[in-house]
Amino acid sequence: METKDFNNLIKDLKFDEKGLIPAIVVDAVTKRVLTLAFMNEESLRISMEKGLTCFWSRSRQELWLKGETSGNYQHIVSVTADCDRDALVVMVEPEGPACHLGTDSCFEYPVWESEELKEFSYEGLMGLIEGRKTDPKEGSYTTYLFDKGLDKILKKVGEECTEVIIAAKSAEQTGDNAETIYEIADLAYHTMVLMVEAGISLEDIHRELASRHVIDKKIKQEKMR
Repeated sequence: METKDFNNLIKDLKFDEKGLIPAIVVDAVTKRVLTLAFMNEESLRISMEKGLTCFWSRSRQELWLKGETSGNYQHIVSVTADCDRDALVVMVEPEGPACHLGTDSCFEYPVWESEELKEFSYEGLMGLIEGRKTDPKEGSYTTYLFDKGLDKILKKVGEECTEVIIAAKSAEQTGDNAETIYEIADLAYHTMVLMVEAGISLEDIHRELASRHVIDKKIKQEKMR
């Protein structure tokens, strides 16, 4: 894309009196907020040209290409402005930690969280399952599965696959998907236990599905010819 095209893309953005715009950087896979940084027109243009986050360092008063010295580059998936055009969300695929302290995110220090409204995430569930393997808890079903080993885990995955099929066929007659949803959730949980046992991460599955999306798109394009 030519430079003039980038200029056209950013012409409606509103930079503050110092020529800066806040950029909230989010992991495109986990959807976790990684950091809050600032960009000026030049750093935003560089970011789009290179496909890598480039910020304006307010402390050093200079451009800062994330990862240039640390190797922790952030590959940009998308840049989205808010309704007032004065803030950005930058979705990225990070190569390493976002924080200078070596943590994945700069936002690592909980202040308060509602127990009733606590947000569910696959990453949180995966972390809990991993914890039951590395730090076994007496009475935990997940710990029980890890203690029994791979064969037991595989047996449960197979059983849950069958339960999903039975529930889905029943729903075809009743029109009620409640049981199918319940069984799919069971299958998802046991599959995640298998993933932890096998050393497979959510990111591994994400990358595989992403690669299939590209393949599927190519196939559709071929069929349209």
